[in-house]
Amino acid sequence: MDLRTTYMGLELSSPIVVSACPLSENLENILHMEDAGAGAVVLFSLFEEQIRREDALMDTVLENTTNMHPEASGYFPDFDDYHVGSEAYLDLIRQAKSRVDIPIIGSLNGISSQGWIDYARQMEEAGADGIEMNIFFIPADVGINALDVESRYLDIVRIVKKTVSIPVAVKLNPYFSAMGTMAADLRDAGADALVLFNRFYQPDIDIERLRLVSDLQYSVANEIRLPLLWIAILHGRVPVSLAATTGVQTADEVVKYLLAGADITMTASSLYKHGIDYLDTMNKDLALWMERHQFANIDAFKGVMSQKNIADPTAYERANYIKILEGQK
Repeated sequence: MDLRTTYMGLELSSPIVVSACPLSENLENILHMEDAGAGAVVLFSLFEEQIRREDALMDTVLENTTNMHPEASGYFPDFDDYHVGSEAYLDLIRQAKSRVDIPIIGSLNGISSQGWIDYARQMEEAGADGIEMNIFFIPADVGINALDVESRYLDIVRIVKKTVSIPVAVKLNPYFSAMGTMAADLRDAGADALVLFNRFYQPDIDIERLRLVSDLQYSVANEIRLPLLWIAILHGRVPVSLAATTGVQTADEVVKYLLAGADITMTASSLYKHGIDYLDTMNKDLALWMERHQFANIDAFKGVMSQKNIADPTAYERANYIKILEGQK
């Protein structure tokens, strides 16, 4: 079976890509990912706060990014928590590109236009095949309106696209009121791909110690429903590559996302649970499914279950909502 696919103009040997996570901080892990069958690797994120700290602008970062009660500054991570500095990050790109053939995609995580420009360019110069922009912005200021939020995303995309010539993906959250319009606007601003969806890691509350608690919970397969819906709606309607990055635990989720219209699927949680070699298992299971259904390549079935291509497009809209509730009688 031919597992090759194209993502924002990059040729990939598999639609299963390693999403941004600390596993890629280690060059040996990246080599292992290629050997296990990863179509590409999105490196762990370089945070805007790191860049600003290294430029001695920490005070500005805290002022511009908390948007909360001043005590929230104490909730900001200590910079010792960042395992790899910006220069080491760029060096890792260089090393990886000299050792692997699969695409290496840099990841920038931030919320303002100033934090992106120089390092986007430096990532390109280091050899990155693309950049994933993770605009992790929670509009906690109750005075900010939807237009301001959308404009922030669009302005960052425009600035970065003017800075680099390599393809740029935008990792989105699912909370825009008009996702379809926002997707089209991002494409018009220059985005080559949309990654659906960013998992916001909200804090919990320790009711005994009366403090905020931050912890990581791995994604699970049933989280695919929302990104699956929007990938199916956007496929064939917005001319942009689509990546799915939530709930990919087995080849089953890979198949579902591809049927909906994704070009690639991204996973990290499954690798933490099963090890990097699990990429090989997922690829083999995907190939077996394709063989059972007589699909010779990915393009033969990609998007066949998208809203544009199914017989009843309303199944992705209100009709599905009514059908599910009626089925509970």
